[in-house]
Amino acid sequence: MPESLLDIQGLETQFRTPEGVVHAVNGVSFTLKEGETLGVVGESGCGKSVTMLSVLRLIPSPPGKVVAGKAFYQGHDLLAMSDEEIRHVRGAQIAMIFQDPMTSLNPVLTVERQVTEGLILHMGMNIEQARVRAADLLSMVGIPNAKDRLKDYPHQFSGGMRQRVMIAMALACNPQILIADEPTTALDVTIQAQIIELVKRLRDELGMAIIWITHDLGIVAGLAKRVLVMYGGYIIEESVVKDLYANPSHPYTLGLLGSLPRLDETERKPLISIEGKPPVLYSKPQSCPFAPRCRWALERCWNENPVLEAIGPDHRVACFVDTKTGSAR
Repeated sequence: MPESLLDIQGLETQFRTPEGVVHAVNGVSFTLKEGETLGVVGESGCGKSVTMLSVLRLIPSPPGKVVAGKAFYQGHDLLAMSDEEIRHVRGAQIAMIFQDPMTSLNPVLTVERQVTEGLILHMGMNIEQARVRAADLLSMVGIPNAKDRLKDYPHQFSGGMRQRVMIAMALACNPQILIADEPTTALDVTIQAQIIELVKRLRDELGMAIIWITHDLGIVAGLAKRVLVMYGGYIIEESVVKDLYANPSHPYTLGLLGSLPRLDETERKPLISIEGKPPVLYSKPQSCPFAPRCRWALERCWNENPVLEAIGPDHRVACFVDTKTGSAR
């Protein structure tokens, strides 16, 4: 068995717009091991979702295009597969939960039709077998009276229940990898907690690997084993969860953590906001993309783009500055 279930190497994705070519993902490389939960964090526009959509060849073309990189899954490059070959991987072996269940579910098709489609296509089931499996899946994700709800349409479900339907669809074919693209963003906090606990339970029962995309480091803390922090289409820090929270080493990661309310602080501290906004990259940056927003920026940061370098076991950071001292590394 290969050590890595998924191995992404040098992924680059661009979008052609009337204003110019946007460099959305710029040489992203990472691995995912069997049964591992990987968190991918960063604010909107940093390239998290585009990276994962690129891996599954779901980037709309035009205007988007994967211009470089490899994505090895079980020894096969997903980016080099034919359209027919990638269809047999998507949904069956690598599944994705999208951000907004209302726009991801077809409003004019019943839940039964949408859940059974993958079972018939990938698992070779007939309609009766698929219907029984669909009811079992809806029960597994906590939808009451699942058999009776199969004939309902998406608008007849609440937001949390629609997201559970999306999870049931993603799990239908027992995938090895589940990619969850901010699946709790549009839900209230109690439903968020239920969905996260559901995914954790299903992960432990089914043994699948998970990539959880979010802008909320609080969610990642209780869910993931390892975290990638993205900014400007780059991975700027990579670490196991405990080390990232105990020893954040990139100014951007410090800013993300500082914007979270803390329950373990003995005295009240104001939340930190990161000044400025993410860059729109019409050209590949020759300097650190975070330099315009960084209070520690050195002269070198404006002239050179740092690469990921190890600063400890399982901890890499792309930064020239030691944030503990404010001086160069």
